[in-house]
Amino acid sequence: MTTHEQTLDNPPLLRTPFHSFHVEHGAKMVEFAGWEMPIMYRSIHEEHHHVRSAAGLFDVSHMGRIKISGAQALPLLERVLTRRVGDMPPNACRYSLICNARGGTIDDVIVYRFETHWMLVVNASNRAKVLAHLRAHATDLAVKVEDLTASTAMIALQGPKVMDLIGRFSSEVPALKRYRFCTKNVLLFTAIISRTGYTGEDGVEVILPASMAGMALKLMISQLTPNGPDSPLIKPIGLGARDTLRLEAAMPLYGHELDEDTDPLSAGLNFAVDLDKGSAGHADFIGAVALRTIAAQGSQRRLVGLKLQGRRTARQGMPVRSANHQEVGRVTSGCLSPTLGVPIAMAYVHPPFGTPGAELSVDLGTQAVPAQVVPLPFYKRP
Repeated sequence: MTTHEQTLDNPPLLRTPFHSFHVEHGAKMVEFAGWEMPIMYRSIHEEHHHVRSAAGLFDVSHMGRIKISGAQALPLLERVLTRRVGDMPPNACRYSLICNARGGTIDDVIVYRFETHWMLVVNASNRAKVLAHLRAHATDLAVKVEDLTASTAMIALQGPKVMDLIGRFSSEVPALKRYRFCTKNVLLFTAIISRTGYTGEDGVEVILPASMAGMALKLMISQLTPNGPDSPLIKPIGLGARDTLRLEAAMPLYGHELDEDTDPLSAGLNFAVDLDKGSAGHADFIGAVALRTIAAQGSQRRLVGLKLQGRRTARQGMPVRSANHQEVGRVTSGCLSPTLGVPIAMAYVHPPFGTPGAELSVDLGTQAVPAQVVPLPFYKRP
């Protein structure tokens, strides 16, 4: 194999504009969806508890950011998104999904509506796929689809102390309602600040120009806390704690709870699927027919929460069994919950076995561990 072929087979990992910050603060870096990202700085459990009790700073620049503009931007979005978005006011965000014709999930996204255009924040692993899907369905429309990922950066501030910290220098941001955003001019750049997040805590996500990322981060840290990123109030957090936080909050992760063979109704995301979107003269969305059939006939599986006995953790793909040892489902995500102190998991099971209180077991390979079906989410912030 030639050197050129090796390069094509093993392209260099992408780095976010905050890469030097991670290295300087001792992060353990790993590959994630083609990016070199911090998995942790200290320990996953310590970082998890810090977000639940104070404020955590996440680099989420690996997430895709796609701008949709033009006279027919809205018709394109109504065609590809499961949720109606034409009724969104400017400066609003909305969770939605993009499905294939079978009703399987291509991605779950956050939609931003601006005065003159729209933006989708998509999963890092799906950015190229979503771009191709949007462009394939925009060929007959007056619309422009642009990938802004490389030219922008994105961070998240999450935790119960975040709004108090931001309130020191802004009255507008703490006044934002959930799933609303504002645009702020800060010195030499403009930042988009949304009251959104992926941890189950209050907080914001900030999109800003990549060229200004380093300066913006230093400015933000100096404004939020005089003692820098290692102060008791705000600390950098890696992807490891981001995963345990979102799992406690029962937020789906693409590739685990969602994929192209999994429909959003089975995942319990009915709120993000407008099955009547094609009525009253409105455009239908891709996958609507298949999803209406699933809704009418009933899903063949259901996403549930499990609490396991003992201390061992369930992993993706492990079988879930009934009292008579019949396989009735599969684990999608699992961890030892830092907040609850017990192993938790999400799993797809046959609907008759998905009632809260049902006694099941998870086959860990060497033993089957008793597990009880519990309501989702596992954790709700006070």
